This record gives sequence, structure tokens and C-alpha cells, in this order.
Amino acid sequence: MKKEYDADILKAFSQSYFAGILVNVGEDRYEVLHLASWMRHISKEGSYTEFLEEILNDSIMQDYQGQLREKLDPSYIKKTLNEDELTEIDRSYYIDYKVIREEQRRWCRASVVIVDLCDDGSPNHVLVLFKDITKQKEKDMEYQRTLKEAYQLAERANQAKTTFLNNMSHDIRTPMNAIIGFTSLAATHIDEKERLKDYLSKIMTSSNHLLSLINDVLDMSRIESGKVKIEESPCSIPIVIHDLRNILQTDIKAKRLDFFIDTVDVVDENVICDKLRLNQILLNCMSNAMKYTKAGGTVGFRIIQKGHAPEGFADYDFVVKDNGIGMSEEFAEHIFEPFTREETSTVSRIPGTGLGMAITKNIVDMMGGTIKVKSELGVGSEFTISLRFKTTQQNSKRGVIKELNGFRALVADDSMDSCASVEKMLRTIGLRSEWTTSGKEAIFRAKYASQENDPFQVYIIDWLMPDMNGIEVVRRIRMEIGDEVPIIILTAYDWADIEQEAREAGVTAFCAKPLFVSELYDVLQNASRPVKTKDKTILEVEAFKGKEILLVEDVELNREIAETILTEAGFHVNSVEDGKQAVDYMESEKGNMIDLILMDVMMPVMDGYEATQKIRQLEDKTKADIPIIAMTANAFEEDAKAAIEAGMNAHMAKPIRIESLYEIIEQYL
Repeated sequence: MKKEYDADILKAFSQSYFAGILVNVGEDRYEVLHLASWMRHISKEGSYTEFLEEILNDSIMQDYQGQLREKLDPSYIKKTLNEDELTEIDRSYYIDYKVIREEQRRWCRASVVIVDLCDDGSPNHVLVLFKDITKQKEKDMEYQRTLKEAYQLAERANQAKTTFLNNMSHDIRTPMNAIIGFTSLAATHIDEKERLKDYLSKIMTSSNHLLSLINDVLDMSRIESGKVKIEESPCSIPIVIHDLRNILQTDIKAKRLDFFIDTVDVVDENVICDKLRLNQILLNCMSNAMKYTKAGGTVGFRIIQKGHAPEGFADYDFVVKDNGIGMSEEFAEHIFEPFTREETSTVSRIPGTGLGMAITKNIVDMMGGTIKVKSELGVGSEFTISLRFKTTQQNSKRGVIKELNGFRALVADDSMDSCASVEKMLRTIGLRSEWTTSGKEAIFRAKYASQENDPFQVYIIDWLMPDMNGIEVVRRIRMEIGDEVPIIILTAYDWADIEQEAREAGVTAFCAKPLFVSELYDVLQNASRPVKTKDKTILEVEAFKGKEILLVEDVELNREIAETILTEAGFHVNSVEDGKQAVDYMESEKGNMIDLILMDVMMPVMDGYEATQKIRQLEDKTKADIPIIAMTANAFEEDAKAAIEAGMNAHMAKPIRIESLYEIIEQYL
């Protein structure tokens, strides 16, 4: 009875395995206790040695067959599980191996467990149990991988800290040496005022640098200990950016950097965020860009407001780009790790701790954003910080300025980026804007516009331009147009020192760079005065809606301006970049839809004259007779004559005057 009861227990025990057999070691016999359905072909009992060979050749991978054969052999079982070798907790052993089952590789485990012993202490009966341990093995392997990665990470951190301490030893000693040295010199030259002033200035510079090193270390420590918290409150993005510009202005001038900020994409200027941390992020990135950009280089900063944020929120990309020394692809992968620098300050002679970007990354993460870097050694770097902020009710939607709606505005700035940015802002306010990068040309345009009885009603002039000082430009424009029209000076510098001179020259107001739409709107709103009614109203453009225009223009910026003007008038604009493309377009089926062509003249591949002649020679009479208007910078009388001789219907000189363009187009549509 006891023997039957024991057999039942063994069978129940073996149910948790896909195979379980009871082996009589001395007699080399086995009895099946349990088999999975896919092993039912194996005999219920028989020779254990034959059973072993059968399962070895069944699905077990060849690399594991030898080890399994050895350790499941009766002689090995007797030797390993002999009573003399056993302890209370060591009455079994196992072997892990791999099988191929249903075209999948799986991990299995064969366990040998003593049931009873012979009188001589050798094993009499043993259980041989087979179990699928794939999931357990995968977890173990994942754990081992995690452990290995953690070890490697710790090793890298230790190595980085060692490198950091070596760098810090140099970086701290450098300003300390200056402080101690210049303090000693100051003590020996206490009566020499100018020399003493110079020494104190250098001591202050070195002290500030030392303080920044210490602050970086403390900031990183506070972040890692979780003591840094994000504290959100109402924040004005324009104020943040202007503050940054003021902080960086000294470094910009000292290194003679070409520094520009583009903010034209910002609609929601007032948000809820941690102003201090946003300032820290942007200051770290822009300071780095300036630090690693050589004198005379370029550093750019752009704010892009993306349009896919949920209601009540706004998504921004803050992009900092430079043409500095850049970094290798390998180092870029580790730039956000603490204590890392591609070159030590000894080699690069650029002081730093290697903590700035690690601090930045941690703060960006805490604010729920992302930071990415693109860089090429010797070419430069670009950092993109993406953040989402809650918006405030202060973001009122500003419309057009009633007193200036539809009037002309002229922007004069030596930066094409600034011109394009301000020009776009002016259009959102309701003005027809044009721009130039020359002060002298601005004066000429002001005079010409007055003579043509289509004067500019707003002028925005950069203070510092290479060919003429902005104040002098204002003075000469006032001589041409009088005192009624607002003229605004745009400057990246403090205008306190020049304000009196500028007011005397005729400046109405000042705007600080970078310029935001709200600031431009407010300045124009305050500066605008009642102006004379225009002699000619802007043409009704209802008739233009849905009309198809083929715009042929090779210069991207000119193309963008023309596309915007035409689209706002209701046209559907199709653009190509040279005369050959224009001819191909008209020869295609798409050419049947075109109502009018605006053709540039000076273009690569095929100029506008030749393209016009080829279009006039098309077999399709409708296409061949399509109105073609020259829209070109070739503005002389002979140029207009050449356009007509080539087969064009009309000629219009750049820069584009919107009313004149509409008048010409209306004649042919």
C-alpha cells in the first residue's frame, strides 16, 4: 500500500514538468510517470540507456548532447549522488540545455533527484525530470545584461569622475592662481590707481569664473539628490529672451560674433513655466555655442512655435545653432553625461567642468521636454530643446492696426534674416511691407515712393548698418518725407546714449532686438498718427480667387515673398525654379490649368526670354497665347523693351509693389 501511495505522490509531483520518469539506477530500467502530449511516442517503460539515446536524438541541439549524455548516464548518477558525497540540502543536480521545437530554440532543464538509496549508500531510484525554463532563462539573461550595463555605467561614471577631478584640479587652480597672483601684485602696487584697477578687474573675472565652476558642481549635486523642483508661474517669453541677450551682449561684442535671434514663429508669448530654469537651459546652450565658436563666427537662436499642441498649451522648439568647432559623432552620444568633455581644458584652452549640458538635460527632463544635438567636427553644432507650456489668457490675438491697414512699410536692416522676419510680422499687422539691406537704398526708396505718390507710411530702420548709420538714414529720410510718418529704430543695443540724437533726427520710437510681434504691434499702435487717405484704394481681389498662376523664380526668398502676396490675394500659385521647368510645366497636362505666368528673366538653365519664346511656339493655341508678365530686377527701359520683344505681355520691376502687380494682372484676367 505504501509503495502505491508513494507512486501516486511521484506522479503528482512530475505533473509540473513536461516529462518525468522513475529510474532504477542499478537495473538500468525506467518507468514513465508523466509525458507531454508531444512525447507520447516514447515507451512507458524499458531500458533507461535506450530512453536516454532516444531523447538525445529527438530535439536536443547537438552542442548540448554530449554534456547531457554524460550527466544523465547511470554511472555519473551513482557517482554524484552517492550517500558519502551527499549533504541534507544536496540530494539532486540539474543540467540546462537547448532544444529546437516547432522551429524555435528553447531552454530546458533536466533535474536528477534521489528517491531512495541502496544498502551500500548508492542511489537506488531517482527521478529524472524535464522542464521548459525559457521564460526563466530569458529573465536571468536580462538580469545579467542589466547587471553588466550597470557595472559598465558605474565604471564609466568612476572614470568620468576621475577625469573630472583631473580637469577640475586644473580648472580650479587656474582662476585661484590668478586671484592669488593679482592680489599679491595689487598689494605691492597699492598706490598706482590704474594698475590697481586693472588687477582688481582681473581678480573679479577670475572669481566669477571660479564661482561658476562651483555652481555647476553644486547644481549637479542638487539635481541628483532630487532637491531641484520645477516652480511654474506666469512668464513672458520676450522678457526671457531680452534678458538673455543683455547677459550675452558683452561676450558677443568681445568675440565679434554674428549673433541673430529669430522669433517670428511665436504666437503665444505668455506662458506658465519655471522662468529661472528656462533661462538656465537657454543660457547654458547659448553660452556653450559662443564658447566653442571662434571670433567672427556665427551663433543663431530661433524659437519655433509648433501648431499641434492641445488647447490651452503651446509647443516650442528652441534651436541654438553655431558654426564653431563642433564635436565628433562618438562624443555627441555622451555629451549629456556628467563630467564628460571631448577635450580637456588643457588641450582646448576652453575652461569648463563638463557638467553644463548634463545639468541642462536634467532640467529639460524635469520640465517634461527633450533636447537633441546634431554636430559635425569642424562644422558646428545645433541643439534643439522641445518644451510644452501652458498658455495664459494674456495671449490676445492682435489684428491689423486700423490706422495703418493696407499702407506701405519699409524695413532697412543689414541682416536678411531680420528683414524677412520683420516683413512677415508687418504683414500680420496689415501693412504692405518691403525691405532692403542698405541704408542708402532705403533713402532712395523713400524719395522714389513719394514721387510716385505711393509713400511709405511706416519705416523700421536698423541702428547699425555697414553703409550708413541708422540715425543718419532717418535724418535724410525726414528731409524727403517730413515729420508725419513714424520711423522706428531697431537695435540690439542700449539706446539710452543715442536717444536724444535719434529724437532730434526724427526717430519716433525704439524697438529692441529680438523683436516679437506683440512689441512691434504696440510700438506701431502708439506711434501711428492719422494719415492721409490713399489716393488709390487697394484693388478688389475677389476676381483673383481660384485663379492659377505659374510663378517662375529661381531665388527662394523672392519666390516665398511672391507666393505669399499672390496667395493672400486669392491665387493658387504653382512655382518652378527656371525657364526649362516652366516650359515643361506648360507642355504637360497641368499647363491647361494655368491662367497667367509671372516670369523672372535672369535664371539658370534657361532664362525668361527663351522660355517665353518656347511657350509662344507651343502647338496648343490656348497655352501659346497665355499672358506672361516679366517680374524681374532688370528695371531699365531697355529691359522692359526686351521683355516685350521676347513675347511677354508686360514688364514689372522688382521690388514688387503689390498695387501695381494687381493692376497689371487685372488687365489680363
